[in-house]
Amino acid sequence: MKRLFSLFCVTLMAAFAWAEVNYEVIPLPRSIELSKKGEVFTLAEGATVTWASGNEQMASNARLLAQYLSTDANFRVKAEADVKDAAIVLKIKNEKSKSKSENPEAYQLTVGKKGVVIEGASEEGVFRGLMTLRKAIGTEGGEQIELPFVTIKDEPRFGYRGVMLDCARHYFPVEFIKRYIDVLALHGCNQLHWHLTEDQGWRFEVKSMPELAQKGSVRQKTVIGRNAGIYDDQPYGGYYTQQECREIVAYAATRFINVIPEIDLPGHMLGALHVYPELGCTGGPYEVWPIWGVSRDVLCAGNPKTLEFLKKVYDELCDVFPSKLIHIGGDESPRDRWKECPKCQAKMKELGLTREAELQTYINKEMDKHLSAKGRTLIGWDETLEGGLSENGIVMSWRGMKGGIEAARQHHRVIMTPTDYCYIDYYQLKDDWSQPHGIGGYLPLSKVYSMEPIPAELNEEEGKFILGAQVNLWTEYVGYPDHALYMLLPRLDAISEVQWTPKEQKNFDAFKVRLERMEKLYDKIGYKYCHKTE
Repeated sequence: MKRLFSLFCVTLMAAFAWAEVNYEVIPLPRSIELSKKGEVFTLAEGATVTWASGNEQMASNARLLAQYLSTDANFRVKAEADVKDAAIVLKIKNEKSKSKSENPEAYQLTVGKKGVVIEGASEEGVFRGLMTLRKAIGTEGGEQIELPFVTIKDEPRFGYRGVMLDCARHYFPVEFIKRYIDVLALHGCNQLHWHLTEDQGWRFEVKSMPELAQKGSVRQKTVIGRNAGIYDDQPYGGYYTQQECREIVAYAATRFINVIPEIDLPGHMLGALHVYPELGCTGGPYEVWPIWGVSRDVLCAGNPKTLEFLKKVYDELCDVFPSKLIHIGGDESPRDRWKECPKCQAKMKELGLTREAELQTYINKEMDKHLSAKGRTLIGWDETLEGGLSENGIVMSWRGMKGGIEAARQHHRVIMTPTDYCYIDYYQLKDDWSQPHGIGGYLPLSKVYSMEPIPAELNEEEGKFILGAQVNLWTEYVGYPDHALYMLLPRLDAISEVQWTPKEQKNFDAFKVRLERMEKLYDKIGYKYCHKTE
């Protein structure tokens, strides 16, 4: 009887030790095979994370894992190269056996008698694997952690897994941008789409035109509420120097996140027109807009200085951002001024155009040629499809999925980001009065999770042109960091599973159970999030 009772206690203690170590994380890995024998590896505090010397990216991975375990679980490990019999080994898959078609983000995480091995198809794959280990351990602390034996084989469903942050309506400090990147990395995202210019402020330093950011970033007042005609009468500004942008790019790179800058054109340009009124159809004067919405004033398509200005801006943008993808915006650009502008009408006659919309196509194609010559690929909102997109361009479908479907059928690459599923500036609870002030709309967690980026209307071949999905955080009504995180979380959890996990493995009820564990991690790290879910 005593022997049976002792066995029961041991079993109970082991179960308790494993309670917080759970490999079913967010996003859910493709394959998790637990040992049927219930064996565990004991990871002792002070253990070593190792890698083969001479690879700085792997060294960075090891240091980050040590940092994460210390922050999340108060558990200290050492990062040291070339250590035999280390408890955690990070390694690249043998190049000789590596398939050329293998996803570079693929990894295998194994826990066995000798310890933990994270083997990636590349350094990026190793990083994805260590993030899975991080989330599996969660906030489990103490002097040792018992890890059940397991083999996890995983890779993402989509190659593009993005999140957009609008820093033009409201400026966010560099340290918060880094924090935002950390949140994206935690969820397996690999693209930060950074919206930098607007009618309400120009946030990117252009050294050849210093006044553009110095003056174009500052609005003299900001409307209170939803364009109620009442203002705070307080100047508001801020912009990112090129050195700060490079710092953010480098920080993101260590977490295998690409930063895609967006300079919106030809509309959403009052920040620039305020400084260079001659680039507008009326000649101004223009003010950095203190209200929200879409201004009728856009860049003059008939003025040759417009393209000179844009090319100069994008030359510096490309010098700062190594991203192969560059976003030109292209959305919500009224053509009212072009209809009345002699220069624009003359340009239409010169080019043999019959509609003002074709002037925007003319600008887009000129910028596409300019970017292509630099080895860059243009991304535009789905309006760029209207006048005919170049073969190389990528469509970001935001006005529903219709634009994305049309683009894929034309064999253009597509990123799905429709408002109905991906605009996280919308309220996430029905009782909007209980939440921070927002733009309106309703997008609950369950709706985000239900998104399928490849529409049923597309055949198998057309579906291959869907690169992935992205959520967008516009910030007209989001003015401070904690509010931004609140709008992002936990809806980022939902989109991350849409982006990463095969659709047949998705299950919203199981996802909510996993979300409870993720929220414990948010509490420990100090991330603000919406505690209720719908």
